[in-house]
Amino acid sequence: MKAAFITEQGSPEVIEYGELPDPVPGRGQVLVKVGAAAVNPIDTYIRGGMVAFEPDYPYVVGCDLAGTIIATGQGATKFQVGDRVWGSNQGLLGRPGTFSELVAVDECWLYPTPDEVTDQDAAATALVGITAHLGLFLHGDLQPGERVFVNGGSGGVGAAVVQLATAAGASVVTTAGSDEKLTYCRQLGATAVLNYRSENLDDELRAAVASDGGFDIWFETQRDPNPERTIPLMNKRGRVILMAGRNARPVLPVGPTYVSDLRFIGFAMFNATAEEQTDCAAGINDRLASGTWQANIGKVLPLSDAAEAHRLQEQKTIHGTGSLRGKIVIEP
Repeated sequence: MKAAFITEQGSPEVIEYGELPDPVPGRGQVLVKVGAAAVNPIDTYIRGGMVAFEPDYPYVVGCDLAGTIIATGQGATKFQVGDRVWGSNQGLLGRPGTFSELVAVDECWLYPTPDEVTDQDAAATALVGITAHLGLFLHGDLQPGERVFVNGGSGGVGAAVVQLATAAGASVVTTAGSDEKLTYCRQLGATAVLNYRSENLDDELRAAVASDGGFDIWFETQRDPNPERTIPLMNKRGRVILMAGRNARPVLPVGPTYVSDLRFIGFAMFNATAEEQTDCAAGINDRLASGTWQANIGKVLPLSDAAEAHRLQEQKTIHGTGSLRGKIVIEP
C-alpha cells in the first residue's frame, strides 16, 4: 500500500511517501480502505519530536480517518465488510497512523458514517469534534441556557465548540481574525463574534456579558492562555477548559479563582476511554445525520503531499502565520 511515514523525527521534510506492507487485521480489528484523513496539530508535534513519544519506525503519521471496511479480524463483530466508518485516536500507543491507503483499526475506535456524509467531512470532524464534545460535556458539564466563550471560533476545535454548544441550547461568544471568519462564526450559530486583533478586546468581552454576569464555560484553544483576562469574566462556579499550551506557564490569580468557586480543567482527548469517545461520536453523528453540522475544511491534498500538509499545519498552529481556515484533509 502507499503511505506517508517517517523513519526519524524532524521537519516536515522527513515525511516519506512510498510503499509499505498491507496491514492484516488482528483480533477485534477491521481493515479500512481509507477515503480521507485529516491533519491535526498533534501529528506535527509527534513528527517533529515536540512531545515525549518515540515512534516505532516506519511510523505512519495521522490520527483521523474515514473510509470503508474491506475485511474483519477474528472477534470483530461491531461492523461488517462494506460499512463506512470514521474515527480518530490512531497513531499512539502502538496503534498505526492513518495517512495510508489501508489501516487496521481496533473497532472500538470507529463509528458508523451517516449515509449522507462524505469521507472528507467525517475525517475533518473526527478529532476536533470529539475534543469539543469531551470538553463541553464530559469535563465542562454544559447545561442549556449557559453562556460559552471559545477562542478562535473559525478553527477546527473552535468551530466544533460553537456548533455543539449552540445545539445544546447555550449561547456562544467567540473570536476570529478577519471579516470572512467573523461571518463564518455567525453562520455556525455564535451570538457574538469579536475580532481578536482589536485593541479594545477586553472591553468588548466585558460588554458581551454585561447584561447577565459572565461566562459559565471558557473553552481555551490557544497555546498561551491568559487567566488574568479570563477570571474576571467568569460567573461563579464557572469552568475554564484547557486543551492546549504544553509549554504555557501563566500566572494564576488564586484569590479571585477560589472566591468565585472557579474550576480550571485540563484534558487531552487521547486520555478519554473508548466508551467515552463513543458517546461523543453518537452526539456528533446526530448532527452529521441531520445535516446541521458544517465540517470545517480549508484545503484538500493528495496523500503524496503529506509533507506539504504538515508545513501548512505548522504555519498555522506553531508559527501563527498563513491565512488557512479549517482542517487540512488528505486523500489517498
